[in-house]
Amino acid sequence: MIKRVLFLWSCLIFVSCSQDPKADTVIQNGKLYDGTGAIPYLGTVAIKDDKIIYVGPQKDFDANHTVDASGKAVSPGFINMLSWGVETLIEDGKSQSDIRQGVTLEVFGEGMSWGPLNDKLKAYMKKNQGDIQYDISWTSLGEYLQFLEDKGVSTNVASFIGATSLRVNAVGYEDRSPNEEEMNLMKELVHQGMQEGAMGIGSSLIYAPAFYSSTEELIEICKVAAQYDGMYISHMRSEGNKLLESVDELLTIANEAGIRAEIYHLKQSGKKNWGKLDAVIQKIDSARAKGLEITTDMYTYTAGATGLDASMPPWVQEGGLNKWIERLKNPKIRKKVVKEMQTDTNEWENLMRAAESPDKLIMVGFKNDSLKYLTGKTLTEISKIKGKSPEETAIDLVIQDGSRVGTVYFLMSEENVKRQIKLPYMSFGSDARSMAPEGVFLKNSTHPRAFGNFSRLLGKYVREEKIIPLEEAIFKLTGLPASNLKIKQRGLLKEGYFADVVIFDPNTIRDHATFENPMQYATGVRDVFVNGIQVLQNGEHTQKLPGKFIKGPGYKP
Repeated sequence: MIKRVLFLWSCLIFVSCSQDPKADTVIQNGKLYDGTGAIPYLGTVAIKDDKIIYVGPQKDFDANHTVDASGKAVSPGFINMLSWGVETLIEDGKSQSDIRQGVTLEVFGEGMSWGPLNDKLKAYMKKNQGDIQYDISWTSLGEYLQFLEDKGVSTNVASFIGATSLRVNAVGYEDRSPNEEEMNLMKELVHQGMQEGAMGIGSSLIYAPAFYSSTEELIEICKVAAQYDGMYISHMRSEGNKLLESVDELLTIANEAGIRAEIYHLKQSGKKNWGKLDAVIQKIDSARAKGLEITTDMYTYTAGATGLDASMPPWVQEGGLNKWIERLKNPKIRKKVVKEMQTDTNEWENLMRAAESPDKLIMVGFKNDSLKYLTGKTLTEISKIKGKSPEETAIDLVIQDGSRVGTVYFLMSEENVKRQIKLPYMSFGSDARSMAPEGVFLKNSTHPRAFGNFSRLLGKYVREEKIIPLEEAIFKLTGLPASNLKIKQRGLLKEGYFADVVIFDPNTIRDHATFENPMQYATGVRDVFVNGIQVLQNGEHTQKLPGKFIKGPGYKP
């Protein structure tokens, strides 16, 4: 009797071990692009809880939910290397413009990060909030990212520590070097941020007060981030007249601090600088050959978007927004600023000059309701309405709006955009907010990259123009950035990895956003899963908010 019971028990164990575990969701019949750049194949992906439990050839599973992906591509979720969803995700966590393109991770932190904050900086940020109003209940960067997760977001979120934020915490908005005590505070804040899960240090050196930071200052804070295997990622000091010198500065910081480094939204601003791409590539390739880990990212447009501060000298902006506006009201200073705005220079990055004509500047973001009627107009058009020069008009707009005024600048070469897409170390970031064409978001316009950056890559540049194969593009949207960021268990379709999965039609995916009408959703992405939860189903948002705060390599619980 005992032998019979033991035999039956062993049979039960064998049967239970030989059967596949029940899955929550099984994706069948799709062409699998695993995120490594490998050739795709027809297969099955099985998801249990928040993880992938099977990826491979077609296989039957007992599942609660089966998704037929016939004729569709199945890939890891896309990583947005530069998102400005810091405020829009507080307003609306659904992240519609990105989710509908397949983005499952938003990475923040270009210069300014939403932590660390001190009381003075909190008050400054609160005072200068625009259409989106919110309480600032956090202090550190980790607390902010956890706040987003707790509030609810559809995408995962991560961030670099903003070098500007560090400087403002310690030095304020002054044009001077930090003293020893201030430098130690900045370093301590880096230690804290990295241990909380930051990805590294992010800088934006064309803007005041970041412009006032020396190379040596940046090396010192990057040395701390390097202790946690973080990355230095930078909007360099110049993307135009001193582009090559700025690449040299980034390489120096990487070498001296012993840190991996990435160039934010690589570009050559201004027609006279378009020919510098070969030299930039040569510098990066040479550094990589010597062992430096240097990468780049980009958006898929010939226009950038920032503010009118990028058309005015940094010295007039010292002390912050209020001091800047106060100086602009002084007739003598105003005259000097106008002259410098009209003068081509290597001393600072003048995007109005780089664009060459005020009709290549489009106003897209006003804080003051009385000026919103100008949204979508060029600086030339507004100058004619105001009866003043473009420079005088730009100054008036900053004063009247009490803000930097969101501005689109046409700066780059389409040919260089195509060449950059081919670079083996290139990933992608929208450099835009994630939003929806509704509610408070309609009070301003935006750059079409907010709604189309990733779909434009896969539709225009991969399918239509065949710049790179689809499997390579997906690698650059998934496995490559995940590896660069040292994110664990994300970026690939792989057993044991988190189930961030996208199902899209490579034959129809496309962007619809234009500069005239930028708030138009991309199409072609059918289903999106974030941490195993379906956020997009048959092209419609499920209202689910399963996004997590993704920690960097230095995270210490």
